Formats: sequence, structure tokens, C-alpha cells
Amino acid sequence: MVSRRERIWLIMIIALAIAATYTALPGTDRVLDRDVHVRQGLDLSGGSQVLLQATNCADPNLATSLDNARQIIERRVNGLGVSEPLVQIQGDCRILVELPAIDNPADAIALIQQTGRLEFVDANADSYTDGTVIRTAGNTSPTLPSTVTPISPTETLTPTVTPISPTETLSPTIPGAQTAIPDKVYPVVMTGADLDPNKLSVGLGGVGNNQPEVHFALQGNAVQTFGQFTAQHNETVNGGQPYYMCIVLDNIVQSCPSIKTTIPDGSGVITVGQGGIDEANRLVNLLRYGALPVALQVAQSRTIGPTLGEDSIRASMIAGIIGLLTVALFMLLYYRLPGLLADLALILYALTVFALFKLIPVTLTLPGIAGFVLSVGVAVDANILIFERMKEELRAGRRLRQAVEVGFERAWPSIRDSNISTLITCGILFWFGNAFGASIVKGFALTLALGVLVSLFTAIRVTRTLLHLVLDRMNLEERHRLFGV
Repeated sequence: MVSRRERIWLIMIIALAIAATYTALPGTDRVLDRDVHVRQGLDLSGGSQVLLQATNCADPNLATSLDNARQIIERRVNGLGVSEPLVQIQGDCRILVELPAIDNPADAIALIQQTGRLEFVDANADSYTDGTVIRTAGNTSPTLPSTVTPISPTETLTPTVTPISPTETLSPTIPGAQTAIPDKVYPVVMTGADLDPNKLSVGLGGVGNNQPEVHFALQGNAVQTFGQFTAQHNETVNGGQPYYMCIVLDNIVQSCPSIKTTIPDGSGVITVGQGGIDEANRLVNLLRYGALPVALQVAQSRTIGPTLGEDSIRASMIAGIIGLLTVALFMLLYYRLPGLLADLALILYALTVFALFKLIPVTLTLPGIAGFVLSVGVAVDANILIFERMKEELRAGRRLRQAVEVGFERAWPSIRDSNISTLITCGILFWFGNAFGASIVKGFALTLALGVLVSLFTAIRVTRTLLHLVLDRMNLEERHRLFGV
């Protein structure tokens, strides 16, 4: 009779098998309203390649600035949902960015290139339309682009900024043409560094029309600075005349709201206009991951094909399937009944890992697939240790049920220690890949670690539950040959 504990585990395993199978099916692209399509890396699907060059290659501190810029760019791109981008320093003043297949490469390139320097400037009585390029204390010599595009290269960004205070009202402005940059240099009251990255979020609001908004909050001394500035410079103390604080991103005016009242809590909202919710998400991503320490320009941009041909991919898939079937056949012939149950657990393992790849999501590259295949061997290795120990106990004269329990218990320390050492190695590889921008190494480490963790569950819990299910329903006490003895 199956114990209550084993029944609970059996129900959980069946539920996991159904969920994993559904998620792993090739036609399943959404689960619980979440996109779970398979993400392929550059070597499998191709993508976009962008070569960025620093505008000041003679800077003696450029090496450090470039390395910091590389890390920020990688975080920005991952914030767009692009997994395993290749971001590497090339030469003395260039950064190479390779992006696996993404929906809109132009938007990603615009976000990558943008310096991301957000400034709140004291404009006094001067008000500018959105998109106007002005001089600030942070950059007194900006350049005037032929077509000003604050964030997206195809859309016009028309945000306004409204504080949380219910008494503050703002009116959006209409972008206009600009032929020259004003000579006046405006002092900077606060910068994007004063924003609390944990308080940046996207919502809907605006003045009665549910416009996308970026909610922000200041941190540290900036809250008091902002409160004092708004207390000293508003229409009330200015004799009823408007006093403007412009929000400027990379010297491009995003909004110039007038200060009507004191704002003591340091909270506010950037209301995005025509750009929509995507524009708001891009702005949050830009502000959350900070400003680039060096200005970059696109030296080259092109679309690249997959580095592996279709024949190579097909051959790799065939090799993986043959390897999996060979291992399953070996387990069945050598360990017989336990081997058959281990093969069932191995199938559940493969479905679960692939479902996790789609849910996390993990970008599949050839090294990542290699990590997954390697973890299959780790999963089988745990079963081999257990079954060999069971055979030893049966040869020593133990009863079948005792041999099964002792086999699992005495094999566990070896399985635990070997898997912990593998996970430590995965952690080192992931750190190495993250520190040096080797996303392919990170992908290999991630897929291997996931495989090891799932294999621990399937090799120990699933196989054990299936064995109990068989032993509790069939009398196999004298049929040791079914266990390879």
C-alpha cells in the first residue's frame, strides 16, 4: 500500500509533469499571459551588431570609463529583455555590442548610445519646448542634432513633470524646430544620481486621459534640496510670475514645468506623451541603470546572421538526441527496472529544464545547450550511484525494500558533495562571465546549474517515488534479476 507521503509526492510529480510538458511544447508561446517563446542566441538566430566609439579617445582615464560604460550598457540591454548580449571593449576607445534577435533594434541602439545624464536645471523665467537643446553646467557645449529625438529614433517624446502635490498643475508644450543652441548656461539643481532607483516605476495617470507616467522619488539630501528650492522659487514668492525648473536628459529638454508651490517630499511624475507605455519603460530603464560615464557615438551598425549554419545546428541536435537515447538505453539494459524508472525521471528532467529555460527566460546558445547536455550526465550519475549501492545491499542479503532505502541514504552524501562542487564551479564561471562580459560563459554556467538542481530533484525524489510505487504494488522480493543482480 502506497503511504500518504508517497501519494502526495506522486500527485506533485504528476502535476509538474503536466505543467512542464505544456510549457515545453513547441507551440506554447504564452503561459499565464507571459511570453515563453524560445530565445535563441547570436550563434543560432543572428541579430544586430553595433560598434560604439568614445567621442574623446584622448582621455587618460578612458579605460576605466569604458569598462564602466560596458557594464551599464549590458544592464540597459538586459532591461529591454535581451538575454545574453555580447558587450565587449574593442581596442582602446570602442565597445562592441551584439544583440540576439530583438523586436526593435533601432530602439535598443538609441538606448545604448544615449549618455543618460538627467538634470533638473534652474531655468528661472525661461521656458523651453520639449526637445530643445540647451546648455547646462553639466555640459556647456552640447551639439545640435539634425533631428532631435530624446529617446526613440522614430517617435517624439512630449513629457511633462508633475509633482505628487495635488496643488501642482502643468501644461504640456509642443515641440518646435530649433536652429541654434541658446548661449545661456543653466545651473543644475539635481541630477539623475539623486533619484532612488527602487522608486522608479511606470503607471497610468496624467490630466484625465490615462497617459503613461514615470513615477520617481529623490533620495538622500536631494529631498531637502528639492524642497528648499521649490520653497524659495515658486509663483507665490516670485510675485505671481512663473518660475521654471526644466527636466533635461542629455541636454535635451524633456519638460519645463513651472513651480507653483513647495514640494517637500521629493516625489514627482514624468508624464510621457506620444511615446506611450513603451517610451515610459525605456525612460525608466535608462534612469534606473545610470548615466554612461563617457559619450559614445555609433561608428558602425549592421545585421549579422547566425554564426552556426543550419547544418551545424541540425548536426548538434542529432548528436544530443543520440547521446540522450544511448544513455537511456544503457540505463535500461544495465539496471533494468530501476533503469526504466530512471529513464522516466530523465524524461521529466528534460521537460522541466526546457520549461525553465522558456520561463526564466534563458537564451539558448550552443554553449548553453552543451551545459544542458552535460547536466544530463550529472543526472544519470546520481542514479548510477544509488543503483550500485542498492545492488551491493542486495548482494549482502538485505531485503529489497531495505536495500532501496539504504541505497538512497548512503549514496546521498556522495551525490550531494559532487553536485555542490559542480554548483561552485558554475558560480565561478558565472562570475567570470559577468566580470569580463563573456555572456556565452554565463549562459553555459546558468544552464549547467539549472540542470544540476533539477537533476537532484528527479534523481532523488522522482526515482524514489516511482520505485516505491512499483514495490508497493508488486512482489519483487525474489526477482533480483530485475534490479541487475
